[in-house]
Amino acid sequence: MTTTRFSCGALRASDAGAAVELSGWVNRRRDHGGLIFIDVRDREGVTQIVFDPQHPSFKDAEHLRNEDVIRVTGTVRARPAGTENAALKTGDVEVGVDSLEILNRSQTPPFQINNDAKVDDNLRLEYRYLDLRRPRMQYNLRMRHRIIKAMRDFLDGRGFLEIETPMLMKSTPEGARDYLVPSRLFPGEFFALPQSPQLLKQILMIAGFGKYMQLARCMRDEDLRADRQPEFTQLDVEMSFVSQEDVLETMESCIRYVWKQCLEIDLPPFPRLTHEESMTRYGVDKPDLRFGLELHDANHVFAGTDFVVFKSVIESGGAIVALRYPNGASLSRRDFDALTDDAKQAGAKGMVWVALGADGVKSSAQKFILDEHVARLRELTAAETGDALLLFADARASALPVAGRMRNLVGARCGLADPAVFSFCWVLDFPYLEVDPETGKKFPAHHPFTSPGPGQWAYLHDEPLKMRAQHYDMVLNGYELGSGSIRIHKPEEQRAIFEMLGMTPQQIEEQFGFFIRALEYGAPPHGGMALGIDRIAMLACGEDNLREVIAFPKTQTARDLMMGSPATVPEQLLRDLYLRSTPPEQPTSR
Repeated sequence: MTTTRFSCGALRASDAGAAVELSGWVNRRRDHGGLIFIDVRDREGVTQIVFDPQHPSFKDAEHLRNEDVIRVTGTVRARPAGTENAALKTGDVEVGVDSLEILNRSQTPPFQINNDAKVDDNLRLEYRYLDLRRPRMQYNLRMRHRIIKAMRDFLDGRGFLEIETPMLMKSTPEGARDYLVPSRLFPGEFFALPQSPQLLKQILMIAGFGKYMQLARCMRDEDLRADRQPEFTQLDVEMSFVSQEDVLETMESCIRYVWKQCLEIDLPPFPRLTHEESMTRYGVDKPDLRFGLELHDANHVFAGTDFVVFKSVIESGGAIVALRYPNGASLSRRDFDALTDDAKQAGAKGMVWVALGADGVKSSAQKFILDEHVARLRELTAAETGDALLLFADARASALPVAGRMRNLVGARCGLADPAVFSFCWVLDFPYLEVDPETGKKFPAHHPFTSPGPGQWAYLHDEPLKMRAQHYDMVLNGYELGSGSIRIHKPEEQRAIFEMLGMTPQQIEEQFGFFIRALEYGAPPHGGMALGIDRIAMLACGEDNLREVIAFPKTQTARDLMMGSPATVPEQLLRDLYLRSTPPEQPTSR
């Protein structure tokens, strides 16, 4: 009988009687009534194999341990009635072993691989090659592959060309620190690893390619968090002769195609919010729309109040923002004190709470929260008995973001953010500029290659902070998936933006002269977007940390625990690069 090679997830009841070969890792071993049952695992799944004590390979099977690598041949048979395993795709069959080859022995793993038990994150990263064998990680990386493939398929069908851009580039200011690469051939000069292919993809439009895409690897030397890594992958897209609407339609259609292909979910059209609307209603520019709890301007509620805090905010043109806390009246005073501390950590100077209990109204400002205020607040926020109200008073630019952070906190504590729901939206019409609160210096909210919106150039010289950009963000469940914009395509307009940002002609030439010259040779109108693959995969897989969808991530201190990097290098290599390593001075002990 001919033996056929199968993966460990492929056998079904229809294969009964077939002679097969399986290779994989020992997932679990059980001795039952003289028989040895072993679950053998590969990336496709698990198959149960059975060793009979009369068979010569039985003695070798007695010494198998988890994670040993084996190859077996045998015959597929139906499992005895009542022993089927509905949790496995192969659960109706087993393989009676004819031969066993032990390909490699494994040491005892530092943690269990055949389940998803909680393991210390640093241990997982140190033994990443073992962690990646776990079913959850295998699923996540397979899903990531499918997402990327679906993106490529969709854009290829729309005529996009995948064009690679270099990893060694010129250092240009893009808002984060560059990773620098010293040049051996040009002492004292450096390449930079790309923060993004922004200028190169625009140059590809100038070169006439029309529709570009790339799964681009990007690096930024910045502090990390759960949804950020020093190196990341983005779907990079650029198009010529398009409007903002063209880009939004293309990217939304791409994501809807991905969700249908990979998750079998038909997404509805994405709602659109202006930046101003998003900040006013949700306090953030990346709103989580899985739940309501919209913010409310309560200035009119407290018109004429004697409460000094509220009165001074109203008189100075600030905002009193109200947030409903469902069933929050059941919180204790200690709970409200802790919630106030949370608000202060979010940037609030303080917080006033009002508990609408069945036995009456209680407040942290009991003396100043009158019955008429409570009645107006109930009407404003649609609060019911049993709810609480949280009030934040400050300058509008401070009160809204604080209230937005607290909205997310309340939504999470009340279980309002359903992890099985995907609520996408677009946020449009961002301010063109932001201001550094410490230095007062203006800088682009996105990047300086973004075109101001129609009619916005009029503000350039006299009132630049009023300018709105043709910039757009795609948001999912409170995460920014990516940003894009319509670009400036006229050289004189690009120079004007650089000058408005305070750059001298010499600085413009040194940093962006090559790009200005490219614009002078007939640049078409163009625009595009970049979507973060890591965040998309994280949310599609139901994870809350990027490390769970990246094969070899860094820690939050940007270290690779498996390879032990970054690490020192031989002194000769530094000399070849004309570099000297100078450790930071240690503080003098006394």
